Amino acid sequence: MAAVDTPTKDSATVALPGLGRALISAGKLTEKSAEEIYRKSLASRSRFINELIGSGAVSAADLAHTVSSIFGAPLLDLNAIDPQRLPRELLDAKICTAYRVVVLSKRNNRLIVASADPTDQEAAEKIKFSTQMGVDWVIAEYDKLSAMVEANGKSASETLDAITGGGDFEFDDVPVEEAAETQDTGANEVEDAPIVKFLHKMLLDAFNMRASDLHFEPYEHHYRVRFRIDGELREIASPPIAIKDKLASRIKVISRLDISEKRVPQDGRMKLKVGPNRVIDFRVSTLPTLFGEKIVIRILDPSSAKMGIEALGYDPEEKERLLHAIGRPYGMILVTGPTGSGKTVSLYSCLNLLNKPGVNIATAEDPSEINLPGVNQVNVNEKAGLTFAAALKSFLRQDPDIIMVGEIRDLETADISIKAAQTGHLVLSTLHTNDAPTTLTRMRNMGIAPFNIASSVILITAQRLARRLCPQCKAPADIPHEALLEAGFTDEELDGSWAPYRPVGCSACNNGYKGRVGIYQVMPISEEIQRIILRDGSALEIAEQAKREGVRSLRESGLHKVRQGMTSLEEVLAVTNL
Repeated sequence: MAAVDTPTKDSATVALPGLGRALISAGKLTEKSAEEIYRKSLASRSRFINELIGSGAVSAADLAHTVSSIFGAPLLDLNAIDPQRLPRELLDAKICTAYRVVVLSKRNNRLIVASADPTDQEAAEKIKFSTQMGVDWVIAEYDKLSAMVEANGKSASETLDAITGGGDFEFDDVPVEEAAETQDTGANEVEDAPIVKFLHKMLLDAFNMRASDLHFEPYEHHYRVRFRIDGELREIASPPIAIKDKLASRIKVISRLDISEKRVPQDGRMKLKVGPNRVIDFRVSTLPTLFGEKIVIRILDPSSAKMGIEALGYDPEEKERLLHAIGRPYGMILVTGPTGSGKTVSLYSCLNLLNKPGVNIATAEDPSEINLPGVNQVNVNEKAGLTFAAALKSFLRQDPDIIMVGEIRDLETADISIKAAQTGHLVLSTLHTNDAPTTLTRMRNMGIAPFNIASSVILITAQRLARRLCPQCKAPADIPHEALLEAGFTDEELDGSWAPYRPVGCSACNNGYKGRVGIYQVMPISEEIQRIILRDGSALEIAEQAKREGVRSLRESGLHKVRQGMTSLEEVLAVTNL
């Protein structure tokens, strides 16, 4: 039912608001008391209904029942409504607060709005102008409306100040190129101090907590921020859902993304100063979801590539095999594993060893994650036609010694990479496979001839990242002998000279774990494995031959880390397969 205005009966009540005239007609107010209340509202610059309830002339419950009866509008008890499930995006919170209205739902092109005064033409016009939708009134008690409006109208700024502690953050964004002119409007829109402080605090907290990435996730009735710490996602904050659009716009502006485009995924980068001489890179990925854009920000710490092979967790024999392979003048080295298993850090650690003044190194990535001075790094741009294959072709015309391809995704890229490896170049790349032996059969399935695989690939490393036990609080674990055997230990290994450890948890760690350690399967391509490839043998045959040659499987490598006390048996079982 649209806003209602009751016709006047005589000139004495002409100046009164519609609600006052309606109450006089219903016998709930005398003309004199209504005029007196109206004059008070004018003097105090408050709304008539506010003075009416404040004066005690009519109770909130009596007013709601009377108005519902007069105008034939439905009466609703707001105590039966879950405020968390109300739509908050349909109407500006300032209008709700000013006119004491609550949007209940939307039906076609009309809003269902709870109010104590359906005669308020000003409120109806404001709502129509703001939303471009009609208004259907539902009557509610004024005191309950006020309480709900105050609860729902608590500004995101207050909530964010509570989360951020209300403090200012001195570090600034690294200066970047000005956003395109089309983004100027959006840039002005998102210059909201609480949003800026909240984002900065999340980024700084993530860095200090050694998180690998941040997830900003909007849902229908709530919004959450999660950090991935040591490979495990943990919920850190639950800011008001009302900030989701402004926060997404803020992130897009400083990442130089198109803030007007919300229908397709976008990728970008941004930088942040965390000290006078320290700058951290962030890779930004947006994804449209049902209830807004999910944004994942990955922290790219260039220092991780300079830790050295020793810090990655390779066992001595595994490290020796890897160093021998990268020391060869030509051939292909493949690093495999799922997303987030540390493949990029392993490759850059190798490149850091090979990066010398007399060596020409070129990389093609999507996108380049770690900046390594002395290496010619190229970002793949599919839209512009700069694919992995196109970049590789260009590299080969510039006399490279070492080529690194971010990922072999298709036959063309694989074919050019293999030809480069066969013609005097050392090629490093990654593939998404479960272990080293299945990498060779995956390449065969991509359409690469067995001869080309056997003559180019010199080593494959499969890897996982397991959480490292905190050295300060780890404790011996009481695990039955049968469970250890079932996990993959042999009777000879269970000789009583060592004991597995379990996580405990202390102030210095995260639930008993601190940092991560690599689990590796380093498989050189021997002559015997080459023969199996040439006769198109299965991954099982390759795995059996590799085992005979002393190559540990991922599970065996993980169990070795358990024996060394680096990680727990539960963690190894979770990240590896038998």
